[in-house]
Amino acid sequence: MANATNESHAENETNEATEIVDGKVEEVEVSRHPDPSIPESDLSLADIERRKFQPVHWGVYLTAVLAAIIAPYWLGRMLAVQRTAWLVAHMSVFDQRGLVFLAWTVTLVTLTGLGMAVVESKTWLWRIVFVIGLAAEQFIAGLSLLKLNFWYSTYVVYGDAAPLANATNLGIIAAGFGVAAYAVLWVGLLILIRKDSPLSVLTRSWASFIMFFAIEAAALLIVLFGGLLTTV
Repeated sequence: MANATNESHAENETNEATEIVDGKVEEVEVSRHPDPSIPESDLSLADIERRKFQPVHWGVYLTAVLAAIIAPYWLGRMLAVQRTAWLVAHMSVFDQRGLVFLAWTVTLVTLTGLGMAVVESKTWLWRIVFVIGLAAEQFIAGLSLLKLNFWYSTYVVYGDAAPLANATNLGIIAAGFGVAAYAVLWVGLLILIRKDSPLSVLTRSWASFIMFFAIEAAALLIVLFGGLLTTV
């Protein structure tokens, strides 16, 4: 191991100094800040992270997420059953494709907020966007009675106006299938592409978001023009 002496003669513009290493004069790089800017501490990284963790804030946030899942869906379902004529009058302003696009957009904002909250974990902005989007998506799902066999329940409640509710459900489902396809493709790329491969650019964050929105747009187009609106 090299034993550097304390005989540092000069530091030039390239931030190098002349030192004697193993009896030879060599030019070595030195720090511009020889004195440490961070004080010594006995705390480990885990201790520091635990100090940053705020259980009260996270408890409130998780409660808000649960409330955004349950309460808006219940309210929307109640309005669908008890205020059916009022809902049909307002939904009739849109055509089926317009309702598909509206529901898809709300769900896409929700999923984008979730993804950005994971990427930008140090800020609460995207977590708030996710909760608001989730509440809106669940409210729309409640209005359209979203479930596995939604076309039966929508026909019972909405009658001849059921295609409007079905279109809303298809918008939500399109966004859901889009994110599922993206997740499978993304994991597959991470597994199959090596880090030294030119294709590794596809695994970068900006490429990931482009891929996500491209798949979501494809899912929307399939619903809009693939004949699904006439099958439910």
